[in-house]
Amino acid sequence: MIKLSRDLCSKFDEATSREWLETNGVGGFASGTVSGANSRRYHGILTAATRPPLGRITMVSKVEETVTVDGEQFELSANNYIGSIHPRGFEFIDEFRLDPFPIWTFRLGDVLLEKRLFMSQGSDTTVIRYKVINSRVLKGRTIMLELRPLIAFTDYHHLRRETDDLSGEFETADGVVTMRPLDELPEVHFAHNGTKIEKTGYWYRNFHYGIEAERGFDSNEDLFQPFSIKYDLKVGADMIVSTSKTKASDASKLEKAEVKRRNKLIGQAGVENDLARRLVLAADQFIVKRGNGHTIIAGYPWFSDWGRDTMIALPGLTLATGRHEIARDIIIEFSKHISEGMIPNRFPDAGDVAEYNTVDATLWYFEAVRAYAEATGDNDLVHTELYDKLADIIVYHMRGTRYGIHVDTDGLLYAGEPGVQLTWMDAKIGDLVITPRTGKPVEIQALWFNALRIMANFAERFGHDEDATKFDAMADLARQNFNGAFWNEDEQCLFDVIENGTRDASVRPNQLFAISLAYPILDEDRWPAVLKKAEDELLTPVGLRSLTPRDPAFVPVYTGSPFDRDSAYHQGTVWGWLIGPFIDAYVRVHSDEADFDERIAGLIKGFEDHLLEAGIGQVSEIFDAVPPYSPRGCPAQAWSVAELLRVLTLR
Repeated sequence: MIKLSRDLCSKFDEATSREWLETNGVGGFASGTVSGANSRRYHGILTAATRPPLGRITMVSKVEETVTVDGEQFELSANNYIGSIHPRGFEFIDEFRLDPFPIWTFRLGDVLLEKRLFMSQGSDTTVIRYKVINSRVLKGRTIMLELRPLIAFTDYHHLRRETDDLSGEFETADGVVTMRPLDELPEVHFAHNGTKIEKTGYWYRNFHYGIEAERGFDSNEDLFQPFSIKYDLKVGADMIVSTSKTKASDASKLEKAEVKRRNKLIGQAGVENDLARRLVLAADQFIVKRGNGHTIIAGYPWFSDWGRDTMIALPGLTLATGRHEIARDIIIEFSKHISEGMIPNRFPDAGDVAEYNTVDATLWYFEAVRAYAEATGDNDLVHTELYDKLADIIVYHMRGTRYGIHVDTDGLLYAGEPGVQLTWMDAKIGDLVITPRTGKPVEIQALWFNALRIMANFAERFGHDEDATKFDAMADLARQNFNGAFWNEDEQCLFDVIENGTRDASVRPNQLFAISLAYPILDEDRWPAVLKKAEDELLTPVGLRSLTPRDPAFVPVYTGSPFDRDSAYHQGTVWGWLIGPFIDAYVRVHSDEADFDERIAGLIKGFEDHLLEAGIGQVSEIFDAVPPYSPRGCPAQAWSVAELLRVLTLR
C-alpha cells in the first residue's frame, strides 16, 4: 500500500503533480490526479481500446461530484480552468492510498466518505464506488451524492471542443444510462444504483491542462455534461462506466475479483519486499492482449506497443514476476511479424502496417529468447519454433537488410542512412535527427555479439555443430575488432559510434552494454574503467544521464516546446531503465566487495522515493539531468519498471 497524507493531498499543486493509473489488460486505461483535476489531455475515467490494444478513445473524461449532508453541500471535484481553480474538493481529502487501486478518503465535517476506483480486467470497464466509512454518524441524517459525468468522445491524443454534432441523447432502463454521442464510436453505459436521473446537457468550457501547456501543446478543452445521477449515500453509491452493459450490483463482485487477481500476481511472483511487491503490480499494467497472444505497452499514457521496449522489458515484467506463459506468448507473437530479418519496432495507432525502423529491437529479441529459455528450461519452443527464424535473422543481417543494416568486413554491424534514427536514442524533429548515430554504435556491437553467442549456444544444444562453429567464429571476429577499435584511451572508456574511421567520443551510457549483457564483448580488464566513467559522470539517484555534463551538447532540463524537449531527450536527460545495465555491470566488477549489498540498495533507494511522486506506484520514463532530478515524460514506463524488477529479483 502507498499512502499520501492530508498535508499533501490538500495542496493543489502537490496533489495535482501526482497521477494515478488503472489499466484493463486490453489497452484501455483510466488515469487522473490525486487532486481530481485533470492536467493532461490523456486523463480520463474511461479511455477505451476500440481495436485492442489500440484505437483508444477517451469516452468519459471525469465525473463531477457533490455531496449534500443535511443541506450542506461539499464539492469533491477539482478543475483547473483558465484563471481559476473550481471547485476545490482536494481541500476535503483526508488521505489517498493505492491499496491496491486508487482510494480517496474525504472528511466532510464529521462524515468520512471513501471513494474507490478501479478497472475490470479484460473489459473497457471502470468501477467507481462511494461509501460512508463511519456510518454511525448518519443516524437521523440525510446524505446525498450527485454525479455528473463529463464526456469527451475523442481520439485520446486529441482535445474535445464544443460542437453541435455531439449528441446528448441517452436512454435509461434497468439502472443503466446508455448513450452514443457519435455514431461512428461505441456506446457507453453507466450502470448505477442511484435514485434519480436528470437530463442536463451543459458544456463545461475552458478546462486548462498544465502539463500540456508545459509541453508546448494546445492545453484547453471543453467537455459535455449530459445528465446527473443522484444517490442516497446511506446505502452507498456505485457507478460502472463501460462499453458493455453491466449492473450496478456487479460492482462488489468486480472489486473482489480484481483484488483477488492482484493478490495472486504478488503471490505468483514470490517477491519478499514492499518495493518488489509494488513493482509487480506496476508491471502488470503494461501487459496487454494482442490478437491471441500478448504484447507490452511501452508507456502510459501515450505509447503503444514498441518492439524495442517490449524485448527490453520482457524479462523484468514477465520472468521476474513468474508469468512465464505471458513471456512465451509475447515471443511467439513477435515471431509472427518478422520481416527481412527484423521484428517490428511499432504497431501504429492508425492502420495495420507495422514499422520496421530499428536496428536494436531485433537484437534485443535474441536476449529475450535467451532469458526466457534460461528461466523456464523451455528449449523445445526455441528448437521447434524459433531456431530457424533466429538463424534466418542472422543471415539477413549478414547480407544486408533495411536502412543499410549489414555486417561489415570486420564482423561488426553497420546501421543507418541519412534521415533515419535506428537506435534507442531516436529523437527526430521533422527531418532533423538529433542523435543519428549512423555507423557502428557501441551497444549495437554488444547486442550483435551477444546474439551470435546465444545462437552458438542454441546450435550446440540442438546438435547443429556446423552452425555453432560458424556463429562462434563470427562472434570471435566481432570481439577482436571491437576491442581494437572502440577503446578511447584518452577518456578511459569506449567510443559511442565509429563510422569510416571517425570516432564519436561522446561519453554516453551505451558503452555499459559491452559489460552488462549475458555475453560481454568488452575485454574484462577494461570493465572497471568503463564502469567508473559511468559512475562518476552519468549515474544519478534515478538512472543514468544520456550524456556527460562535460559535453558542450549537454542539456540539463527536459522542458519547453516539442523542439526543445526532443533536442534534450538524449542529450543529458536521465533514463530510469538504464539502472538495469549499470547494476549488471556493477555486479560483474564489484560483487566480491564487503559493502556490495549496501551499495546495490543505495542504487535503488532513489526509485523507492520516486514511487510516491509523479505516477504513484509507477516509475517515470525520464528525469532532468540535474538536481532535483524532476520526473518527466511518461509517468509510467514499462522498461523503467522492468529493469528495476529484473535487477531486484533475477540477478
